Amino acid sequence: MTSQRHAPGGNRAVLSRRSLITAMGAGALGAGALGAGSGRALAQAPAQPPSTVTNPPRDFSPRGAPTTYFTDPDVITVDPLFNQYAQPNSAITRLWTGTLWAEGPAWNAQGRYLVWSDIPNNRQMRWLEDDGRVSVFRLPSNNSNGNSFDFQGRQLSCEHLTRRVVRYELDGSVTVLADSFEGKRLNSPNDVVAHPDGSYWFTDPPYGGQLYEGAPDVQGGPSNAGGRLNPRLGQAAGIGTARRELPTNCYRIDPSGRVDLVVTEDQVPDPNGLCFSPDYKRLYVASTGKGPGDTGPGGKGDIHVFDVGTDNRLSNRRLFSDCVIDGVKCGPDGLRCDVDGNLWASSNAGRAVGYNGVTVWTPEGKLIGRIRLPEVCGNICFGGPKRNRLFMAASQSLYAVYVNTQGAGPG
Repeated sequence: MTSQRHAPGGNRAVLSRRSLITAMGAGALGAGALGAGSGRALAQAPAQPPSTVTNPPRDFSPRGAPTTYFTDPDVITVDPLFNQYAQPNSAITRLWTGTLWAEGPAWNAQGRYLVWSDIPNNRQMRWLEDDGRVSVFRLPSNNSNGNSFDFQGRQLSCEHLTRRVVRYELDGSVTVLADSFEGKRLNSPNDVVAHPDGSYWFTDPPYGGQLYEGAPDVQGGPSNAGGRLNPRLGQAAGIGTARRELPTNCYRIDPSGRVDLVVTEDQVPDPNGLCFSPDYKRLYVASTGKGPGDTGPGGKGDIHVFDVGTDNRLSNRRLFSDCVIDGVKCGPDGLRCDVDGNLWASSNAGRAVGYNGVTVWTPEGKLIGRIRLPEVCGNICFGGPKRNRLFMAASQSLYAVYVNTQGAGPG
């Protein structure tokens, strides 16, 4: 039986069982031996997602063909200074795919594994360095977002669902580090970093007030003003009874347990990722867009930096970068510094194919490099036994590439 297929450009080609068998046999001798007619017909494969505009197109998965270049074509030097940080013979690899929204990668140096969050699926995942195996690490995770490890090797997690920051102790118990400020519930802690003095610093935007990533407010709250959503559906008893009460701020958890306000919404609206410089004299904070029901000023997708005083007070706030590259807004999220103080930031450029991934900036705010990924990148961290591998949690997948530097600080 003969069937017809439409080839690109409106041309027609006839594909019969005999011609298909012939084409398959010719394929064993090389693609160049395929007849023109059968070649057009076989081209009707399902459309693939947009690439990073790599030429030629590439497959990032472990099964994909290796790059044929000494340098990965998607690790881009913007300024020659970046050449000393890119590892020439290392290629970007997709280690795993299967999340709904990947976030919060953190490296456990002692266990030699990476943990990251799959927020909508309410779970944490773990990638083992020795054999690359991926498994569910925690389920449920209370819709955890950002994760990190402190100087004692204890995991820190920001939970959207319970609106709190927790620490997993070495004996397996869980300590609630913060769930309120001045008697009011937190919004949905997003990212957390440890300081050598034993304190923890975290951001508190409103993104957990979504059905997809947590639980909306009770009726009348900013993310459920009309009261049409039932925040208790699908939740454990006691969940879905909170209402947003605070602006989007950044806080410091003192070793004594006291929670102090360190960055206000007026200074950095909708704060998201944050990290310290290697000497802990600077604090970088990413500002993102408005969250659900957000009536505040809303972020502009940029990065701010503060000086950190010996008294833990912040001063000299200034714009570090507006994150506009070639006229494209590369919205920042997760942040990490390397040992030389360069800032590595995840990039969300939406549908601007070729600008999602990671941007790299000097301490003075100069763009020196980019890493292109085929998905929006939510967060990053340095890991591996030598802490010279950059892990990138990007939408549905986990990516990694070796670099010629080390990450500063644990986690």
